[in-house]
Amino acid sequence: MANLTGARKDNKGLFFVKDTNSNLQFGLDFTDYLKATDAISSASVTISTVSGDAAPLRLPTDASTDVTVSGGNTVFVRLSGGSIQNVYTIKVTIVTSQGDTDSRSFRIKVQEKLL
Repeated sequence: MANLTGARKDNKGLFFVKDTNSNLQFGLDFTDYLKATDAISSASVTISTVSGDAAPLRLPTDASTDVTVSGGNTVFVRLSGGSIQNVYTIKVTIVTSQGDTDSRSFRIKVQEKLL
């Protein structure tokens, strides 16, 4: 199973709760899916859209700075925005040093976060 620190799970899979005003980084560890001699060489991210969304979830800057690979096994994605009550699917696609391609998805539920 993917390692998503702070993730919650429901009947559809893993998700994070994010406040619309937060600008946060989420990490997806691919260690369990990689061969011992392989490493992530590049990663890309696709964010689902919601029809009529006035403030969509997005990469705050651009993919070159908001999607990073760390340690050859973990992809970090920085996200901002999103409209309250919308649920977005984040698809992370990797290419490994041995030429394999793989994808995993998680969801972001946008809600006001209270103490």
